[in-house]
Amino acid sequence: MSAPGTARPVLILTGPTGSGKSGWAERLAEEAPVELVSVDSAQVYRGMDIGTAKPSLALRARIPHHLIDVCDPTEGYSAGRFVTDALTAIHLIQARGHIPLLVGGTMLYLRALLHGLAPLPQASPELRRAFDARAAREGWPALHAELAGLDPAAAARINPNDAQRIQRALEVCRLTGERLSDLHGRTEPPLQGMTVWSWALAPPLRAVLHRRLAERFEAMMDAGLLEEVRALYARGDLTATHAAMRSVGYRQLWGHLAGDYGRAEAVQRAIAATRQLAKRQFTWMRSEGFAEWLDPEAHALSWIRDVRQRIEALAL
Repeated sequence: MSAPGTARPVLILTGPTGSGKSGWAERLAEEAPVELVSVDSAQVYRGMDIGTAKPSLALRARIPHHLIDVCDPTEGYSAGRFVTDALTAIHLIQARGHIPLLVGGTMLYLRALLHGLAPLPQASPELRRAFDARAAREGWPALHAELAGLDPAAAARINPNDAQRIQRALEVCRLTGERLSDLHGRTEPPLQGMTVWSWALAPPLRAVLHRRLAERFEAMMDAGLLEEVRALYARGDLTATHAAMRSVGYRQLWGHLAGDYGRAEAVQRAIAATRQLAKRQFTWMRSEGFAEWLDPEAHALSWIRDVRQRIEALAL
């Protein structure tokens, strides 16, 4: 996708977790005047390094990275704050004569940056309790079916078991009398007027990605992920309800430390949750309609060469 505007483009590289996005971006940054902007809802938190596959301090000293370690795990970090921080980073990078490359797989953040955030009402605890009670009786697919009648466009983008998004879409309909999709449709994209080059990494064999995700999580465990979560648990000011502790991997290991289940089960739960995350990311990528899907096992070198040549042709 692209938009008319400045000659200095904004680059976006996304894909499911574990597809190799960071490695591709870092290799490009070694060969082109590119600075990286993280699009990762967990890498923003300090002290969460291993389980977020955060780039090392040495690498970050060599290649500029932005929106990493920007807040404490006790803080909230929203899509709205991401858009503000990302736009600030983009403008500063461009002012230095460099090109911003947004890399990551937090699709809510990317959607907010590409399409904007509609002015939405505050959450209603009363409505949410009512939705939760209904879901307990009828199941979230039943509420999804109701949403399909009220807002077909929103329902088409939401998995029938995605409780949080179904609840929010229904809540907006009830509180405003308008459809969430209509509110989003009237929102101005934050990148409007900028040239955007975007790519999505998409491993063609899902079984290969699943194996890589399992191997990567086991490697994180070997690298000390449980000890990292134990240190967060021991702080005393964090709970399982904090957004940071709901991150994949951290949530399951937190449950283990709380005595809910054993270590082996926590690992299996985390691997399963990682696969579910990848599935949701694939669904979003298809709905977004990225023009260029690349095989992470085959196209890295040609992609780096092609992007570098396109940048050089701009004669910035």
